Amino acid sequence: MRALILSDVHGNLEALNAVLRDAEGHFDVLWNLGDAVGYGASPNQVLDTIRPIAEINVRGNHDRVCTGQTSALGFNIVAREAAVWTLKELTPENLAWLTAVPQGPLHPTTPGVTCVHGSPLHEDHYILNMRDAWAPLQQMPTALTFFGHTHIQGGFAQREHDWVDVRPRYHTRQDKEHWILNLPPETRHLINPGSVGQPRDGDWRAAYAIYDVEATRIVFHRIPYDVTSAQGRILMAGLPERLAARLREGR
Repeated sequence: MRALILSDVHGNLEALNAVLRDAEGHFDVLWNLGDAVGYGASPNQVLDTIRPIAEINVRGNHDRVCTGQTSALGFNIVAREAAVWTLKELTPENLAWLTAVPQGPLHPTTPGVTCVHGSPLHEDHYILNMRDAWAPLQQMPTALTFFGHTHIQGGFAQREHDWVDVRPRYHTRQDKEHWILNLPPETRHLINPGSVGQPRDGDWRAAYAIYDVEATRIVFHRIPYDVTSAQGRILMAGLPERLAARLREGR
């Protein structure tokens, strides 16, 4: 069984389509770790694409704010403007569906796996370094947890007294590439597939991962996509220019 793991699409239809084209035929189920909307200018198209094919959908903080469940006042001014715009833009059907998406942790039918947005301890917590990862690695209910929220591909691992910072190593930032992480036994992992629609690790390419259960490995991917079209949608929607510019920067 192979699971396609996506997170932080953030309304970027071009990036999502590129990922699904690249992963076609290589996965059996799809797990969405949240923040499907916010920032980007195609929230309805993204939800219309994800809804029919995702086995697992976890609520993200932008999903929560963009559906009006919590206030946008905690966001910076750019994120706030995008959230207010998204709430007005969502169709009634998509608004109702996204409002009903549960918060993590969620457990797919595949045993030994947890899916969350931020942290298995709190959906809004960022796991950016080993200090952040220490408590979740100790307390998470399964040996493998997939998380998003940081927009940074990679993760953290722990086996007895060994603690490892997992960072995929790529050779270019122009073409499509992949990097394999084998999962040794008796090791606990926190794994972030990266952001599909707004990476923040300095690499502009769309990020995703595939978990191969039988091979006990995770394959990280980076895929170029039509950034210019995604930027154009943002500008045509009247959203802040910064949201368009950062797509090319990967920040």
